[in-house]
Amino acid sequence: MRNAPAAPSLIDSRQAAWRLLVTLGLVVLGNSSMYVVSVVLPTVQAEFEIGRADASLPYTLMMVCLGLGGLWTGRLADRHGLMPVLWIGALAVCGGFVAAGMSDNIWLFGLAHAVLGLIGSSSTFAPLLADTALWWQRRRGIAVAVCASGNYVAGAMWPPIVQHGIETIGWRQTYVLLGLACGLGMLALSWWMRQRPPLALATPAPSVPGTAAPLPDRSRPFGLAPAPAQWLLCVAGVACCVAMSMPQVHIVAYCTDLGFGAARGAEMLSLMLACGIVSRLVSGVICDRIGGVRTLLLGSALQGVALLLFLPFDGLVPLYAISAMFGLFQGGIVPSYAIIVREHFAPQEVGGRVGAVIMATLVGMALGGWLSGWVFDATGSYDAAFLNGLAWNLLNLSIAGWLYRRLRRQEHRVGPTR
Repeated sequence: MRNAPAAPSLIDSRQAAWRLLVTLGLVVLGNSSMYVVSVVLPTVQAEFEIGRADASLPYTLMMVCLGLGGLWTGRLADRHGLMPVLWIGALAVCGGFVAAGMSDNIWLFGLAHAVLGLIGSSSTFAPLLADTALWWQRRRGIAVAVCASGNYVAGAMWPPIVQHGIETIGWRQTYVLLGLACGLGMLALSWWMRQRPPLALATPAPSVPGTAAPLPDRSRPFGLAPAPAQWLLCVAGVACCVAMSMPQVHIVAYCTDLGFGAARGAEMLSLMLACGIVSRLVSGVICDRIGGVRTLLLGSALQGVALLLFLPFDGLVPLYAISAMFGLFQGGIVPSYAIIVREHFAPQEVGGRVGAVIMATLVGMALGGWLSGWVFDATGSYDAAFLNGLAWNLLNLSIAGWLYRRLRRQEHRVGPTR
């Protein structure tokens, strides 16, 4: 299916706003599995009689496949538009949840989550971030943040619903019902996404007062060749999300180990991700003012502070407070990569490069989820897992700081870019 590109006049238009609202709904439905699997982790571990690291493998498989799938779904959307991609994704989300609910061992459970990531969730993450960046110019930062916040709306909404389902009808039946609801919802919303992005953004847009002006030479982002600049962003994406995944994947299990119960952990995860919504929206506003690199640097520094606070405090009330703080601090990190690509690389390469960096962040989430479980199994404590997360966060902070210094030198040579 090939739909004609939208007229340039539709950039920043009312139609773009409606499309953004539909995009938000699609992200909420399509990314539900990213947080649901964390809620069922203790139950699945007990039912299949496996270790914490093995119980974390389905999450790892899903996130790795989500990143890889983003490259494929992004290219498919470039060729045929979003609508057929979303149809395929809806079928995969429905089928993946149903298959996971019928699994009788951890390997089949993990395979179902791999399908959920590779074809299902991937259709509603990187392609929608790239699409949103092409529909907005004056408020690109906040628009991308709204799109990305759907990921955290899913994280805030689905965990308590799924936890209630586990306690009342069982995790298997809950998975089947969730798959049907999300799959049908995605099919319905996909009809609003037939229009292709505006043509005007296929070439560099003129500067608009109060927004970012294009860099003079986008053939050398940060004064580097595009390939090494892309690789640096990918390494940064892996590092920040290894750190980010520690609380997000293991907070339910951590609370269970502390004796607070899985329900309290699910509430903390929901609170963490609800605060992440606020963080992403506020970071979008900040990003429109200071740019993507500075926003990444700020978010990375604050995420490190929040991770550090998990070490000395393990009471119920402090954990609620730190979970909220962690959500408020780290929510703007991943969307900032899409803005960095849009600001510093050639506009016609946005889709592929955003997909690559988002894939790196998801690989980081996958690696971090499994690595934290492995460190726990090796040490019997989550303290070492939090320290591991802090080390990866320091790597991300170092890369962001180095890119910021190079950007400052560029600005001094050619004048401010914002």
